[in-house]
Amino acid sequence: MYESIQNRVIKVANYMLESKLTIREIAKIFQMSKSTIHKDISERLKFIDYSLYEQVNQIIKEHIETRHIKGGESTKIKYLKLKERR
Repeated sequence: MYESIQNRVIKVANYMLESKLTIREIAKIFQMSKSTIHKDISERLKFIDYSLYEQVNQIIKEHIETRHIKGGESTKIKYLKLKERR
């Protein structure tokens, strides 16, 4: 694996640990696709730094456990805005 890719993977993983942001939010910040960020974190990081991978994986699991709540909140806000326009 290229050194530039390894550096990027570690940089993204450390940023995720510090900020606790989702993959989509990090992808916007780093101006990369969410697919690339996901592959970096879930596949490449495992071979570069396994302990860092375990920490980041825990954050991803937390996001997965709470995504239904975020989705419900977004839908609620969407329909409240539509109601206000009427």
